[in-house]
Amino acid sequence: MQYRKLGSSDLDVSVIGLGTNNFGNPQRITDHAASAAVINKCLDVGINFIDTADMYGGGQSEVHIGAALKARRKEAILATKFNITKLEGESIRGRIHRKIDESLSALQTDYIDLYQIHFPGNDIPQEEILGPMNDLVVAGKVRYIGECNYAGWRHAHADAVSESSGWARMVSSQNYYNVFRRQVELELLPFCTAQNVGFLPYFPLAGGWLTGKYKANDTPSESARRMVGQLQGDDAARETLKKLDAYATGKGHTILELAFSWLLAHPAVSSVIAGAMTPGQVEANAKAGDWVMTDEERDEIDAIASWGGSLEEIEGYGPGSPPVSRR
Repeated sequence: MQYRKLGSSDLDVSVIGLGTNNFGNPQRITDHAASAAVINKCLDVGINFIDTADMYGGGQSEVHIGAALKARRKEAILATKFNITKLEGESIRGRIHRKIDESLSALQTDYIDLYQIHFPGNDIPQEEILGPMNDLVVAGKVRYIGECNYAGWRHAHADAVSESSGWARMVSSQNYYNVFRRQVELELLPFCTAQNVGFLPYFPLAGGWLTGKYKANDTPSESARRMVGQLQGDDAARETLKKLDAYATGKGHTILELAFSWLLAHPAVSSVIAGAMTPGQVEANAKAGDWVMTDEERDEIDAIASWGGSLEEIEGYGPGSPPVSRR
């Protein structure tokens, strides 16, 4: 397993991380022993970055992780998220302080390595979010802070506020990114590269589309329906997937390995967040990080799955042309 610094932090995260939206989900994993088996396999193969959120599994994902990590907490770099939606009279400061205490309790730990705001809160001043988050760093409850679903300009604004106030800066940015969904290449990834912000792509397999398991008439799971359903009905997307699969096979790899390694070829990417239902899937994910793409290979894949940056392609997750530079 390879490791990279998470942005400007001193956290060495595995290039393949574990996404835990499956844990506690009634349609996915409800058995604590099954979650523990996945987490233990991750640690055994060198995957140390575990990402969750207070809302995953109806709040049960953190509980599953806490029980599984109790004896191995120091082996993991643990990230979770909180939200500031539906305040219903609660202050933002009160929400943030309450949420961290709830997460610490559920996760059975006294610190979080990376604490992330889940959604931007467009109408909320940055100071009202960053001040309380800095309090958590000062108190030792949180080592580093980050964000999920910010645009580059919003992250840059947050950095400016933190710098002027002497507060902790966000070291990471988490957003939707895969070879079929490339809108972050327009603004967010160049910002992360320039400012040494660790980028954490989620949905790297487009809901399973980039495993090749879904055919034209297959019915995807409820969680994957929006992504996979649109791609299944897109002739260009099906043709692109076929070409990517052939390219990966020609290189002695799987389409899954191509999907992860292509993401890791971007200099801003610190770790690819990948879900897993079984220890076997963990092993496959871990192996995917072994393919270190050359610039030539990355450019060849870009030529196959090029994207022109149109709004239609953003909404439809479809390929276009020409490719957007990721350098």
